[in-house]
Amino acid sequence: MALKRKTKVTSAFSMASMTDIIFLLLIFFMITSTMVVPNAIKVTLPESKQKNAAKPLTRITIDKDLNYYIAFGNQRERRVGFEQITPFLQETYAKEPDMYVALYADESVPYREIVKILNIANENQFRMVLATRNKKNDNL
Repeated sequence: MALKRKTKVTSAFSMASMTDIIFLLLIFFMITSTMVVPNAIKVTLPESKQKNAAKPLTRITIDKDLNYYIAFGNQRERRVGFEQITPFLQETYAKEPDMYVALYADESVPYREIVKILNIANENQFRMVLATRNKKNDNL
């Protein structure tokens, strides 16, 4: 007795589900990329062994040419003179009293420039975080 199938198997491939996945991935990456705060100023940070857990809200960046940049929250860094840093931090502190100030200084910046910023933070009782890059574990 010969049995025949009523449905035929086709060898066509539907790309509809694949395009749905690609569009979902595209939307996911577009949304997550807007949440990342890029540090547009290129500085080489000094290395450290520990990772910092604090989330800074205010950033001060000093590049290798001793230019000062400030930013609050998700704003882009803008270049300012040294005398504008204190009023900016006081104004930011008035808006957000629980803020942390992150200092991004290039490793070639003289120590006295870093101390100037630390003195501003100390005089105004701001919580300061020094940004560093993580040292790779050498399996000691």
